[in-house]
Order: sequence, then structure tokens, then C-alpha cells
Amino acid sequence: MSGEYTAFFYGTLMAPEIFFSVCFGDPSPPKVIRELYTFTAAILDGYCRHCVQLADYPGIIPEQGRSVRGVYATGLTDANMEKLDHFEGSEYERVQVQVRLLGRKGDDAGGEEKKASVYVFRHPDDLERAEWDFEAFRRDKMESWTRQRWDYIDGTVDDDVRNGAV
Repeated sequence: MSGEYTAFFYGTLMAPEIFFSVCFGDPSPPKVIRELYTFTAAILDGYCRHCVQLADYPGIIPEQGRSVRGVYATGLTDANMEKLDHFEGSEYERVQVQVRLLGRKGDDAGGEEKKASVYVFRHPDDLERAEWDFEAFRRDKMESWTRQRWDYIDGTVDDDVRNGAV
């Protein structure tokens, strides 16, 4: 099955460079590959995003009355999903949800609803109460997450880099 999966990304994978690093080992693969995927602003209701303790990345957990902004990704393949499952690891469970695509202005009113896979954090006690900040991640940590020395192709990641020690 090729290009038939969709996902909602709410953390590090909101940056296409990280998605491509995970799935292709390169933050900027050839244009012909990049064009197979779309990334659209979206919102997931009924969840909240929190910082994972001692990590650069977030986790979401169900929380009534809350919502999470992220991106709706299309074009994902079996191979992509396998790599994403490995990247997310045992800390997360992949579940199906409904997300709302956001309008061009990015307003919460949103538009069309879409089904998507999302990775829900399995260990709520390991989350901080603070909400994770994507812009702070982009500014302060993303460069270390897109280094080509990470070998996502066969699933190994330098834990010091992943946990922000580098």
C-alpha cells in the first residue's frame, strides 16, 4: 500500500525536516520525494500536549475541553509508518482520531474533518504540566534533531542527541 496513510503530528515531526530525516535519513530529500507528501495545519480536540520530562519532545494525553495544534500529513506509506512507529517507540501508542483542518488564516474554527493516526503518550506520570512549545524547539533544539549522522533508516538514534544532551 503506497501513500494511503495520514497522520497528525503535534511535536518534533511538525517540522518536515524531521519527518524526512526519520523516513529517508535526509532532512531535505530530492524534490520528487518531498512532493509526495502534504503538511496542512490542523487541530485535534480532546487532547493536551505536554513536555516529556528530561526530553526535547512532547506527548499528548486525552484531556476534555483542550485541543492541540499540529499538522495533518498525507501521502504516508507502509514503510513510512513502520519507521515512524520505531521512531516513536514504546512510549507511544498509535491510534486513529478525527482532526480538523485549519483555515488559511489558521483560525480554530477549522474546516474539513479528516481521519488520521496520532501517537498518544502511554505514561502520563512522565509528563510535565507545562505545554510543549514548538517555536522554542525550532529555535533551540531542531538543528541537533536534523543531523544526518542519525541513522533512522535502520532505526537507531543517538540517545544523547535525542534527549538533548548534545
